Amino acid sequence: MPLIFIAGGVRSGKSQFAEQMAARYCQAQRFIYLASGVALDQEMQQRILRHQADRQAQPIHWHTVEAPSAIADALAECKAGDIVLWDCVTTWLANIFYEGFDDGTPCFAQPGCLDNKLAQVKQAIEALLAQDIVLLVVSNELFDEPPYASHEVELYRQTLGQCHQWFVATAQEAYEIHYGIAKRWK
Repeated sequence: MPLIFIAGGVRSGKSQFAEQMAARYCQAQRFIYLASGVALDQEMQQRILRHQADRQAQPIHWHTVEAPSAIADALAECKAGDIVLWDCVTTWLANIFYEGFDDGTPCFAQPGCLDNKLAQVKQAIEALLAQDIVLLVVSNELFDEPPYASHEVELYRQTLGQCHQWFVATAQEAYEIHYGIAKRWK
């Protein structure tokens, strides 16, 4: 079944676009929403609440799975006939990037940690796509800015870019959203 990749800037309309695309698959057994956001501040809490309200206003019922870091495990729980929307890669990557920070060494500073987590997610997605499951993946576009002076921020951005390249290469469809307007690239 298809992988559909959707990227765009912050508040570009990419989540709404993904939800509308998912609704086209009305024969789905379940609509699964994999949410990677964590309400660490008031702005993020408000964004999460807005996304939840938007989903509740739709004619389809979303089963929300909170998956701030364990996306591979959440994907493994999906079943044939599901429509799965993962929102979003950018947030998930930030979550795993700093996993272990409280113990003194974040994942990005641990040899092989990021590569291992990325490999697990890719493997889970490939297994998912071999089933009768549609997967829509949402991510932020962060590549219009010049390189950052901070090694840490630039490593995050480069890792996200590699993820985006893999998603687009694997996807049957790829879209970029600007100002609520979708451009199909693939």
